[in-house]
Amino acid sequence: MLNIKNPNIAIPVVLIAGIFWSFGPYVVRHIDEANTVPWQYLFTRGLVIFILLNTYLFLEEGFEFYKNYFKVGVSGLVGGIGLGIAMTTFIWSIINTSAAITLLCLAAMPFITALLGFLFLKENISISVWISIIVSAVGIIIMAVGNNNSGSFFGFLFGMLSSLGFAIFSVSLRWRKETPKFTTVAIAGLFCVLFSAIIILINESSFLSSGKNQALFATHGSIVCFGLILYSIGSKYIPAAELTLLSLTEVIGGIFWVWLPWLGINEIPSTNTIIGGFFIFIALFYYSLVMNTNKRFIGLN
Repeated sequence: MLNIKNPNIAIPVVLIAGIFWSFGPYVVRHIDEANTVPWQYLFTRGLVIFILLNTYLFLEEGFEFYKNYFKVGVSGLVGGIGLGIAMTTFIWSIINTSAAITLLCLAAMPFITALLGFLFLKENISISVWISIIVSAVGIIIMAVGNNNSGSFFGFLFGMLSSLGFAIFSVSLRWRKETPKFTTVAIAGLFCVLFSAIIILINESSFLSSGKNQALFATHGSIVCFGLILYSIGSKYIPAAELTLLSLTEVIGGIFWVWLPWLGINEIPSTNTIIGGFFIFIALFYYSLVMNTNKRFIGLN
């Protein structure tokens, strides 16, 4: 793996990872009749993630990479299933509501992670972090109130479930830090493959969609993997607090790409989404400031 020890280089590498991920909603918006092929999307995307990550591990570790699967333990399985649920609910969220709401729900993940860490790992939460959680909760409530129609509110709920799934994944890494992280993500991809395959078989549907859709499904899976690899390279040398701010690249970029008129989507966030998102951004910014004295590194490897 490329070894980057200079934070001045590591920071743009992580920023580029966020930019990679930010194109996910834009790719999904180009899927033809996305609401009719969510299981085909999950099957192909999960398969691509599983194959690419195992290929990367093989190139990094050789034939011994398979031994990582014997080290995952309960924490790896919990984290993989949590991340798999996050991937599953992401598509149901974004096809039922705006990309902005889905991404802003995901932006609340650090606070949900803090709460889960408090409940299950007995990690202390400072007054400052509680303030960030409350401010973020206000923003989430404002967004929820703005989702008046049932379909959009349905998408909002799935966005929150996706954020919860990502938080479970994050907590599982802190629960047992020696758990192979990439292998856990590969398990999440496999979970999506198996779960969606069961649904497809029950519904007697096809495993494949149109050629265009299949290419978009695979593209999104590749974006996830390439961003993850870049993130793993840079994140080892950046404090956790700074990573929280850098992760906003995905949220801001994701909202921007689907709004930018000349890119063909022109999806404008509602007033409540903008106001609620502002509260979440303020909470994240404040969270990063109060965490500034925490110099722990949370590299994904």
